Amino acid sequence: MKSFFKAVFLLSVPLFIVACGAKQSAYDGQYGSVNRVSAAPAGMSYDPQEITMDRERSGDSETSPLLEGNAAQTRKLVKRAELRLRVEDPEATEKPLTNLMEKYGAWSASTGIYDNTRNYSIRVPSLSYDIMLAELAGLGKMLRRTENAEDVTLRYYDLESRLATKRELLKTYQGYLTKANNIDEIMTVEGRIAELQLEIDQTGTQFRHLANLVDYSTINLEISGPLSSSSYSEPSLGEKLKDLFSSFGDVASTVLVVLTGIIIYGIPGILILILLYWILFGRIGLLKKLWRLVKGKK
Repeated sequence: MKSFFKAVFLLSVPLFIVACGAKQSAYDGQYGSVNRVSAAPAGMSYDPQEITMDRERSGDSETSPLLEGNAAQTRKLVKRAELRLRVEDPEATEKPLTNLMEKYGAWSASTGIYDNTRNYSIRVPSLSYDIMLAELAGLGKMLRRTENAEDVTLRYYDLESRLATKRELLKTYQGYLTKANNIDEIMTVEGRIAELQLEIDQTGTQFRHLANLVDYSTINLEISGPLSSSSYSEPSLGEKLKDLFSSFGDVASTVLVVLTGIIIYGIPGILILILLYWILFGRIGLLKKLWRLVKGKK
């Protein structure tokens, strides 16, 4: 009986090792392309085929199931809100608003001050977003409140994974460069290093921008004063006199322009007409003499 169990045990050990190897191969086939970095084969400084494979690994591929699983653990949201308030004195709310921003580590990315309205675009750490929004709503009478949360989880982890993969590939190609045997190998590896560095910069910019939107939420705040504060008021006596003299000045300037035009153009025109009349019909009377000459011939 002991010999039988011993034989069964000896046969089961190789089967267990083979099964574990098959399971590991299946796992590598499914997830290995996420973080795997190529290495130069033994005896060679680099393999040109590996360059093509690495281009595909570091490219903008779809997010793998592994990344989707990690993304589900920590959801990434871009939060935005719009809040409209009415207060008795918009200027008086500046101090409590400044205190709130200092309290929660927020700041105003843009500010617009108009006659009876003030607009703020506030960036606040996402951890303090909800509580700060609630305290802002208590500064006055709420007219409107809208909120939006965009889920960027998959994009966030996808960019993070691409960036890590490209950085590992860059280290690998930098190692290839020290083992290059000729100028062609050096040029090929340096070209790929330059491409990877450009891809790292572009991907890093996108990732940092998205991470900033996730880490800091945006609250667009509009504070308006009472509607009656902008109502029409009767102009004072001084304003009426000012308008009267202003109108008189406009009329006087128009009359002056007309008189100047008459003096410059009217008087010379009248003198020219008098001269023509004197030549044609006056003492000289050219037309009268011509008329008499015509009648005499008849």
